[in-house]
Amino acid sequence: MNDSTLIRTDSDHTDFRQLVVLLDQDLAVRDGDDHTFYAQFNKVDAIKEVIVAYQNDVPVGCGAIKPFSATEAEVKRMFVRPDYRNKGIAAKIVTALENWATEIGFSATVLETGKKQPEAIALYQKVGYHIIPNYGQYIGVDNSVCMTKPLSAKP
Repeated sequence: MNDSTLIRTDSDHTDFRQLVVLLDQDLAVRDGDDHTFYAQFNKVDAIKEVIVAYQNDVPVGCGAIKPFSATEAEVKRMFVRPDYRNKGIAAKIVTALENWATEIGFSATVLETGKKQPEAIALYQKVGYHIIPNYGQYIGVDNSVCMTKPLSAKP
């Protein structure tokens, strides 16, 4: 069965926390010496909007949103286990996060990823994100790639 199940939860969820450990391990390898800089912006305490994806009851991916501005939500902590990649799970998580952001009143999403995550950049571009100048703490950070996507209001 290729269908994944998505649940809405928060950052206290055990499966989310376990996936974030795997994400941080992956990023530590990819980012090398830059990892400590990025890690300070990726705390997961008190995030209210978290998606966890399951396949056959196995937690395989996650993502979260948090308020960035009055009109924008920031996509954070996107991850799919390597052996479950290229199955559309990440795109489903992003879509679910965008829908949730729309429901709670945001009109756009923003995110930061890195040049060392080309799969992430390709995914976000495929689902409608476009690159913008680096924002906030990422201004002047050469490895950072910031993106945005306007959200459609639900009828």
